[in-house]
Amino acid sequence: MLVKLIQYTPNPEHAVALAARLCYSPVTIEALQEKLSGNDIKGFLEKIMSLGHQSVLEHASFTFGIEGVSRVTTHQLVRHRLASFSQQSQRYVSHKDQFAAVVPPSIAERPAVSARFAEYLQSIQRFYADMVEAGIPAEDARYILPNATETKIMVTMNARELFHFFRLRCCERAQWEIRAMSLEMLKLVKVVAPTIFSNAGPGCLNGPCPEGRMTCGKADAIREFYKGL
Repeated sequence: MLVKLIQYTPNPEHAVALAARLCYSPVTIEALQEKLSGNDIKGFLEKIMSLGHQSVLEHASFTFGIEGVSRVTTHQLVRHRLASFSQQSQRYVSHKDQFAAVVPPSIAERPAVSARFAEYLQSIQRFYADMVEAGIPAEDARYILPNATETKIMVTMNARELFHFFRLRCCERAQWEIRAMSLEMLKLVKVVAPTIFSNAGPGCLNGPCPEGRMTCGKADAIREFYKGL
């Protein structure tokens, strides 16, 4: 899996702080820009985040390039509707000569099961290639490709939606692959917007576990982990 932060709003914390200041100030935007210093931005962001004033977070957006994940994960990812997605097409990109798949750890750690899994993927590859050779369009041959098929995707979210995304997908109860991906995304945005994302993470990070009876029971260890992230 490879997760890269391709681009993001220049000075995202400045943009968010400016938007928040504007809501409470009678002066011009130009005057507000001149007043905002680095320390002012950090302090003000901490204040508005503690107050739950999250609409201003929508003025900062982040674009990620993600490779080596399965269709299982991207099917989950695109359920987050307040985002933009561009995914590698199985209609126009043929898998005739190359077929890569993600193997879950629970399968990889069991040699007998892993061998059968690999054999099954190889049979799919051969059948796919045979269909393409026989003149079946790639857009139809793809019907036999499994959810394990590797894919590439670009996703853009604003900071507010990222908070929601991390709350759900960094949770221990999230599926392992999207959880690993979301953790890498969180690490990247913390570098460029550390104040905004200082308390971002799973739902149990800043309060009781939202999973109720389905809790993993590891909230203290999880909070400790994200504190040092």
